[in-house]
Amino acid sequence: MRTQIVRAGKRSVVLGITVLVSQIGGQTPANNRALATFPAQQRPPGDPAVVARGKTLYTISCQSCHGVDLRGGDLGGPNLLRSQVVLSDKDGELILPIVQGARQNTGMPAIKMSTADEKAVAVYIHNVVGTSRGQGSPPDSGAPPPNVLIGDAAAGQKYFAAKCTGCHSATGDLQGIATKFPDAKALQNRWVSGGSGRGSNPDRRTVTVTVTQPSGEKIEGRLVRIDDFFVTVANPDGTLTTIRREGGKPNVEVHDPMRPHRDLLAVYSDKDMHDVTAYLVTLK
Repeated sequence: MRTQIVRAGKRSVVLGITVLVSQIGGQTPANNRALATFPAQQRPPGDPAVVARGKTLYTISCQSCHGVDLRGGDLGGPNLLRSQVVLSDKDGELILPIVQGARQNTGMPAIKMSTADEKAVAVYIHNVVGTSRGQGSPPDSGAPPPNVLIGDAAAGQKYFAAKCTGCHSATGDLQGIATKFPDAKALQNRWVSGGSGRGSNPDRRTVTVTVTQPSGEKIEGRLVRIDDFFVTVANPDGTLTTIRREGGKPNVEVHDPMRPHRDLLAVYSDKDMHDVTAYLVTLK
């Protein structure tokens, strides 16, 4: 890449480019053991009676240290969902010695249980790990996900007209958005983030800049970097132009299409967010 240097007085500076890369990951539910990703999720489920007994014993003897969801409790016990001992154990051969006191010197006291009870606890732990939604994730509570459609669609339409129509249109770029994102929560996350994330159009998030020199010459392009002393512009031909700033000169205009969304984060209330979501789900 060729770099152009714009001199100001007797000084010239070449600035580098800072590239920020973001990744959005997801988790795949492990409700189907045959399709589970991790070996700990592929083992067959334990006997329901043994699992129930193990849960009772765990609640009495283990929960205070390892937590109700196995992710660590108030007394500082480690996360069992991520424990290499748990993930490597097959039938209690690694868990039982620890319950019996193999790690007393590291803060894990022995717990008085019969061998059958110890195995029941191990079966329960494996059952929880096997039904968790991803490695290290808490198990599914069984409760339905919260409903985000609690807003007033009419109020959302008014808010949209007042705050959003400068950039968006219900019959233009947002037409059919409720069909594209049928899940209301996903739709809400999408518009709140300004459409960022996997599959979004990067051109709509590109920050550009116009630098007007005292002579009237304008330099326009993608903004690479700006601070109180310099501004670096990526030119259409791929070269970079770095310009010194001093005393508010030259004039710099930054065009950030995502700025309105960031500004709204500090302005709108939860009600506003739910109202707009209730309105957007009608755009099918």
